[in-house]
Amino acid sequence: MRAANARLRELLAGRDAEIAALRARVAQAGGLVADLREQVAELAARVGQNSGNSSRPPSSDGLGKPAPKSLRKRTGRKPGRPKGQPGATMTLTDHPDHVIRHEPDGCGRCGAGLGGARVTGMERRQVTEIPPVKAEVTEHQMIERECGGCGARTRAQAPDGVNAPVQYGPRAAAMAACLWHGQFLSRDRAAAALGEMFGCAPSPGAIAAMTAKVAGIIAPAIGAIVRALIAADVAHFDETGFRVAGKLAWVHSASSGKFVLVTVHGKRGRQGMDAAGVLPAFAGIACHDAWAPYDGYDGVAGHALCGAHYADTVVMPIRGRWRWPAGVEGLGVSA
Repeated sequence: MRAANARLRELLAGRDAEIAALRARVAQAGGLVADLREQVAELAARVGQNSGNSSRPPSSDGLGKPAPKSLRKRTGRKPGRPKGQPGATMTLTDHPDHVIRHEPDGCGRCGAGLGGARVTGMERRQVTEIPPVKAEVTEHQMIERECGGCGARTRAQAPDGVNAPVQYGPRAAAMAACLWHGQFLSRDRAAAALGEMFGCAPSPGAIAAMTAKVAGIIAPAIGAIVRALIAADVAHFDETGFRVAGKLAWVHSASSGKFVLVTVHGKRGRQGMDAAGVLPAFAGIACHDAWAPYDGYDGVAGHALCGAHYADTVVMPIRGRWRWPAGVEGLGVSA
């Protein structure tokens, strides 16, 4: 009997020890779960940060920029124009392109004819419309004639710019480049738009060739813009994400007054900035978002934070190589 009791106490003691060990493991696991939950929450908060809910500059949002939120507050006013407030509408022009007079068929009371009757009034209504536009084909015939004296045959020279048996003119090329690059249509949609609006539908390859030709023509203008920006006293710089052939690229902008340069590069930092050709030779005040690569340009007279980023960050992070221009210490220069 004593042996059985001793065995039972031994089993109970072992069970209590096992229960205590399991409780300790559960407590340890609970602490680990709490730590992991805290880490997940912190990481989720970091992932969800953007320029709208943190001090991060808008340029850090890349292609994941949040949808803009309205800053308007509820006023309780119903939608639409308030009663009594004058509205805004199209106004009549005093120089219409066409005027069509409409005469009454007869007297509205007795039905008598009104030919030659005195004019007592007139109501004006105008319709603004885009006239039908259709692409025109101009054929150039270079005539060849045979000399009656020596028998030599001479053919007339084609006009400048007429280099192929069939080609598109400069306005068609400009319109194709505008639709593709200015309005961000695909080449196929740009071709379809030209066909639907003007009755000519160049192939996507032809649009690419047109755009390349246009780019070559305007190259001198780009050089003039770069030189004007380099000579500016203050210039503004920025970069933002952009998709090129399905991959992430970066749009770099430099602007001062009426001069604006926009370039696209595969890199966001110094390589892309150097490729634009402005910052490496710029000696004025560079206004930007304080992204680190800008600080590497020692030739500038000073750095200034743009007003939008200054309002967002409140406190300017000053680096060892940051130099404020005289008179604006601690302040941002608004773009």
